[in-house]
Amino acid sequence: QVQLVESGGGLVQAGDSLRLSCTASGLTFSYYAMAWFRQAPGKERELLASISRVSYTYYADSVKGRFTISRDNAKNTVYLQMNSLKPEDTAVYYCAAANTRTYTTPTSPQAFGSWGQGTQVTVSS
Repeated sequence: QVQLVESGGGLVQAGDSLRLSCTASGLTFSYYAMAWFRQAPGKERELLASISRVSYTYYADSVKGRFTISRDNAKNTVYLQMNSLKPEDTAVYYCAAANTRTYTTPTSPQAFGSWGQGTQVTVSS
């Protein structure tokens, strides 16, 4: 079965950086677009970044210029490098996998068939 496992979350101060990792198993990783979402308390899950099978990328305006999504197909892993963190970045961060076309960067949660359990990121002021 498909399994996505996030790691790298933690407690940091505003202005700090974190790198999240998501390692996939049970799928042919290069056949899937990947993405990072987050969900803060009382808010809906929102897309942060999406990466296609061939590493085309899409970023939400809220993180563009601060966050970078990348993938390493040899390691079956997608990363989210987060710089200049702000208290409003505090949320549970989820990775997701979508079986889709080569160049597609999906943005809707409905497009993603597999999800990780999430990792908590807390940014103090």
